[in-house]
Amino acid sequence: MAESRLRSELNQLERKLVLLLSDFKKKDAEIEMLKLENQKLKLHLEEKDEKMASFQNQDKISKIVNSMVVDENDTEALSNLLSEYINEVDKCIAHLSE
Repeated sequence: MAESRLRSELNQLERKLVLLLSDFKKKDAEIEMLKLENQKLKLHLEEKDEKMASFQNQDKISKIVNSMVVDENDTEALSNLLSEYINEVDKCIAHLSE
């Protein structure tokens, strides 16, 4: 009688252990998935920050150009030159982000 009771309790413990191990594996897989998602989101945020910085620099340059007093003839040349600078800076940022 006592032996069958012990076997029954051992079987219950074994089932509980199997359930706990299964739950642990599921949670471990979920943690790994969340870590990967977190990394992707961090990279996405960094890209957004870089784009934001680029736009802010372009905005600052535009404000500088608009605040400058220049002859009508020089305005187009200055605008073209600044556009070239902006394009070069964008290329540098793109190259650094690779």
